[in-house]
Amino acid sequence: MKKRVIENADFLLKDSVWVSPKMYKKLRWFFVFFILILFLPWQQNIQATGKVTTFLPEGRPQEIHSNIAGRVKFWRIKEGDFVKKGDTILVLNEIKTEYLDPDLLNQTETQITAKEQSVLSYSSKVDAINDQITQLENNRNLSQGKAKNKIEQEEYKLKAEQAEYNAAVSALAIAKKQLERDSLLANDKLRSTLEVENRRLKFQDALAKKLSAEAKLKVGLNAVENARIELRNVQSEYGEKLAKAESDRYSAISSQLESEAEVSKLRNSYSNYSIRNGFYIITAPQSGYVSKTQIRGINETIKEGQAVCTIVPEGAMLAVELNVKPTDVPLINVGQSVNFVFDGWPTVVFSGWPKASFGTFPGVVYGIDNMIGERGEYRVLIQADDAKKRWPAQLKVGIGARGYMQLKTVPIWYELWRILNGFPADFYVPKSDKNSKAK
Repeated sequence: MKKRVIENADFLLKDSVWVSPKMYKKLRWFFVFFILILFLPWQQNIQATGKVTTFLPEGRPQEIHSNIAGRVKFWRIKEGDFVKKGDTILVLNEIKTEYLDPDLLNQTETQITAKEQSVLSYSSKVDAINDQITQLENNRNLSQGKAKNKIEQEEYKLKAEQAEYNAAVSALAIAKKQLERDSLLANDKLRSTLEVENRRLKFQDALAKKLSAEAKLKVGLNAVENARIELRNVQSEYGEKLAKAESDRYSAISSQLESEAEVSKLRNSYSNYSIRNGFYIITAPQSGYVSKTQIRGINETIKEGQAVCTIVPEGAMLAVELNVKPTDVPLINVGQSVNFVFDGWPTVVFSGWPKASFGTFPGVVYGIDNMIGERGEYRVLIQADDAKKRWPAQLKVGIGARGYMQLKTVPIWYELWRILNGFPADFYVPKSDKNSKAK
């Protein structure tokens, strides 16, 4: 095919009127050289721009914020200084009225001590009331026992009076029958008037005894009922006293719990005050360089959560984030090789012949975002390939970078034909993916 193309080129040059023999030889070799170039290998690539960043969030520039509102007392650093972790950046003065007391911690500690004594006092009161309740229960048991004994005693008396009453009733019945019998016999002149009168006197005496026994029986019944009322009165009296003592105990317990809650609240406030005292001094969270201060001068008031300066951490693991068009994302795979050109480093780039380039640095695709960015592009993270060549030690976060992601190797004529027809680059599968699919 090359021979046929050369013969066709010779034919066109020979037929040209304006071509001299010497020019003909030069043009002939030029066409041969041009045709040979068309068959040279060309590395397809995707070009994208981005900047230097870091993999770890703590390795990126971070703003140092104030945890509290305050007024700048003095600065310990200036822009460009290197600070170690824990170094003082600036010192604040308090501006809130509730924290202005210089003896705030001691005052709060005094309040805690007083409340703790109050808790002990209520605890002693609860113990005293418990003793009082125990004593009342003992007295109630004694009084109840005494009242029950009295009820039992009155019941025994009532039984005796009941028996006496029954005897009096029987005696009255007998005396009545004897009086009636003697009265009938007196009518028959079998009993004398004197005997009848004696029987009548006995009847009256039995009736009087019966009435007396009946009165005693009623008194005994009332005595038993009064004894029972006395028992209920004892139970009611001591129940009221015990209820009042229980109420006092629960009130003391409630007051004790309230005092304990206040002690806990005061201790919490004391801890908060102690921690707040540590916020007056703003320190560096990690070692790095102070790149920018957002607060100027001294005696300036800052708000809670306001940024005071920016620190660039030292020794961060650098990476590059490239912004890739959505049409190029399907051609990129994790582990794919990338060549970089960093701003500020002299380079000579041949994108199709990466080995012939000068001043480029290698990298490997580490990750691809699954969500498109605000600019309509995807973010691709690239890590350094130290096995091939180390990145410059002078690199800083934020430096611009241009990446050439290497794809398939094709002839130059194919690449020109693809560009002229507006076709995308060939889909490229890394060797590692090919081997995994084969396995």
